Amino acid sequence: MFNPANPIPEWTVSTMQRVAAEPTLAGAAIRYANLGIPVFPCVPGGKQPLTPNGFHDATSSARVVHQWWQRTPDANIGLPTGARTSVLIVDVDVHSGGSGFAAFERARSEGLAENWGWLVRTPSGGIHAYYPAEPDEEQRSWQAPSAHVDFRGDGGYIIAPPSRIEVDGALRPYDVIAVATHPAKSLDAVRLRQFLEPPRRPVAPPSGLPPKGCRPEALARVVALTPEGGRNRALFWASCRMAEDGQSRANAVSSLMPAAQHAGLPDREIESTIDSAFRTASRLAPGSRLGPTQRNEAIQL
Repeated sequence: MFNPANPIPEWTVSTMQRVAAEPTLAGAAIRYANLGIPVFPCVPGGKQPLTPNGFHDATSSARVVHQWWQRTPDANIGLPTGARTSVLIVDVDVHSGGSGFAAFERARSEGLAENWGWLVRTPSGGIHAYYPAEPDEEQRSWQAPSAHVDFRGDGGYIIAPPSRIEVDGALRPYDVIAVATHPAKSLDAVRLRQFLEPPRRPVAPPSGLPPKGCRPEALARVVALTPEGGRNRALFWASCRMAEDGQSRANAVSSLMPAAQHAGLPDREIESTIDSAFRTASRLAPGSRLGPTQRNEAIQL
């Protein structure tokens, strides 16, 4: 947990530029630590933490950070978001399924994502927009898959410059591409999410699937037998059905995760999809007790 006795991270508009200019990842990690910014090591060329408790192990102790990177000099730099580091991140994703740039620009035009402190181009071609976090104001991490935009605040982490990720067989860096000349300001992540994912009509079942009201075992069977290309949608639909029927998230995970694993979906994607379905079901039924899980999740970008 964050220790209030630790120094407040010394973020300025030029902090990331200075750190990103370090010639080695070890040097950059030490510089973050010396600025009071807690970091932790991730696998070289990837995003998975190398510490037992992931971002919870992040520290600004230069001695510990030096030991970590002495052990793995090419380790990428993990950066907790939210209160731990006083930064919030809006991730604009770019992948084969779509781009989040249009949604991000619409949010900026509505005044919901302005006043970033700096922009970092990610190895995939997207961006991380950094904003200051307000003291004592918790803003939890979330994902908006339909908009291809994610938010990383409390309970999440990102990979920070000058880390490198393997994309299409080549290592590509996180590059600082812009530093604001205006004062950076925090954002309202709740309003941003509502703008990106407004309440929707109930989800129609994929073609050929059984109607609403099926037993959990029947829903699980559908998920397990759905071929590649429709697996995620089937899992989302089945999770919505369980949420709308009053089932708990824990019951949904217990019933649907083994089926989704059998279908070939990775665990992180399964949990993210179930969470998204429960959030959707909650929005469609305002009086319901259903809602996002309160479990802390290490969401990576």
